[in-house]
Parts: sequence; C-alpha cells; structure tokens
Amino acid sequence: MLEIIIIGVGLSMDALAISIVSGGAYKRLHVRHAFRIAAFFGAAQAIMPVIGYLAGVGLKTAIQGIDHWVIFAVLVAIGLKMIYEAFKIRQAEERTDVTSPMVLLTLAVATSIDALAVGLTLPLIAATPIGQAAVVIGIVTFAICFVGVYIGHHVRHFSGTKMEVVGGLALIVIGTKILIEHLMSSGSSGF
Repeated sequence: MLEIIIIGVGLSMDALAISIVSGGAYKRLHVRHAFRIAAFFGAAQAIMPVIGYLAGVGLKTAIQGIDHWVIFAVLVAIGLKMIYEAFKIRQAEERTDVTSPMVLLTLAVATSIDALAVGLTLPLIAATPIGQAAVVIGIVTFAICFVGVYIGHHVRHFSGTKMEVVGGLALIVIGTKILIEHLMSSGSSGF
C-alpha cells in the first residue's frame, strides 16, 4: 500500500501545481471551489490507471508517441490564455472560472496521462488490485490538490504581482518540462 501512496503522490505533482495556480486566481475562495478542483483531479488520477490497465499495451503504444505533445499543447494553450486574461482590464469576477467543468476536465486529463501509462504497469509494480490502487491514487491526489488550492490562495495575498501571469507561466513550464522529458527519454523520436 505504501508503494501505491508514493505513486499517488508522484502522479499528483502536476495537478498540485495547477491547483495552487487555480487557488491564486480566486479573489474569494470557498470550500466548494477547492472541492471541485480536487475532485476533478482526484477522479482523473483514479480513472486513468484503470483505463490504462484495461486498454493494455496497444493503447500505450498508440499514445506513447504523442502524449507529450498533447500535454504540452494543452498546458501551453491554457497558460497563454491565463496570461492574456491577466492583462485584460476586467474585474476578477468577470474572468473565466478556473473551476468551470470544461477547463477542469481538460486540465485533469492533461495532467493524468502519465497515470494512464502507470495503469499499464501498476500490476507489476505493486500487488494491490487495480481498483484499490486507483481509489488510493484518487484520494491522495484529491487531498493534495485540496490543500494546494488553499496554498495558492494564501500565496496570492502575499504577492504584489498578478497570480494569473505566474500561473500561466507555471503551466507553460510544466508542459515544456513534460515535453522535454519525453523527447529526451525517447531519443528525440517524438519530432
């Protein structure tokens, strides 16, 4: 079980970064905001290993060649949108709701593609049944993201800069990091 918890913590790091960014975007943060963000990321991290497990090696081979490009494109697009909105002259309440179902679904899927690949190998890593492992990974991610939203909200109050710019840059950096890691591990075969 400890192995599954460690895997859950590792898988949730990208989602944590986005949760921190999302928390900083709120002028008034409510528990429902943190819950919704954490629920989307926790659910995605729980579902993707099961999909990976069920899909088998064929899907891994099909996704492996482009997963890094998909993650990169989604995170950069959302990051650029956040930076653009930071410079628009509007009230924070008029901005796009970072907990809107479509934005959260996109971010949750983008940050959980690694969990899909883990699902393929999870039975080899740990003796825990896939369903139990998925629930643990989902709960760990939910808890980490829930706390991350509050961290981001409190950090926002201590910074004089616009959190949306920092958040947008963070998403671009995460997407670039994932792309570079995949390209380096595949020997630049992803170009």
